Formats: sequence, structure tokens, C-alpha cells
Amino acid sequence: MGAVEDRLSELGLTVPEVVPPVAAYVPVMRDGDLVFTSGQLPMVAGALAATGKVGAEVDADAAKALAETCALNAIAAIKSEIGDLDKVSRVVKVVGFVASDPGFTGQPGVINGASELFVKAFGDKGIHARSAVGVAALPLDAPVEVEVIVSVRD
Repeated sequence: MGAVEDRLSELGLTVPEVVPPVAAYVPVMRDGDLVFTSGQLPMVAGALAATGKVGAEVDADAAKALAETCALNAIAAIKSEIGDLDKVSRVVKVVGFVASDPGFTGQPGVINGASELFVKAFGDKGIHARSAVGVAALPLDAPVEVEVIVSVRD
């Protein structure tokens, strides 16, 4: 294991298997020094960890934890492409989608679950630009979805 996986282990986390796509796409794509993940849902052991709208069926704290799960799944996708997570030179951009009850406006706090994990895992290299977007619905009725772009070195 490298430094990134050691830091994850200290948090009690392990890099899971890559979540298989639920439609016609691949989980990750590399173009030069950039690696793009597809949107990652909060899948755990092949099943969605929760369903519903944030602010209704899912509270903000639970959704924040689910965003962390999405980020961990994104890390798995990145590892499947580059082999060694220590090759990540920068987490460039994180985009988080929150299936939101119409009155819910705490999307940034929810997506902090993903952002905070990237910083814990990658240190200063994990600091990134970000968008947190409220949406009416996500695939499979997931409460949250996260995609990420990282820069890598060989």
C-alpha cells in the first residue's frame, strides 16, 4: 500500500472494488494526465446504501456520509485506472449532485463529505475546485452522486 491507502486505512477505510456501471458508460476514463470518473453513487457491497431525497427521507448528516462513500468509490475507479493512488498529483475538480427536497438548501454541506475525504486521503493535493448542485432525482433514487477529475503523474 502507498501513502494514500495508508491514510485511508488510518480512517478505517479500504478502497473497495470498482462499482460496475448501471448504464452505457465506463467508470473511469484517462486522457493524458487527467483522469475523469463517471458519477459515483453511494454503493456498498453492490447495493445502494440509501435512497430518497435529502431533506425528506435522508437527513443532511446521513447524506454527508453517503457523499464520502461516493468519494471512496471514485477513488476505487481512479485506482483501477492508474494502479497506484500515490500517482495522483492533484484532485482538480469535484462535482456533487444532491437529490434534494424542494426546500433543502444544504447541498454544500452534504458534498463536504466527499471534499473532506479527498483532503484526508491526498493531503494538500486533495484541495480542489467544486460544485454542489441540487437536483430533482438521481439514478436508482440515490440521494447523492459525486464525480471527480484528478491529475496524475507517471
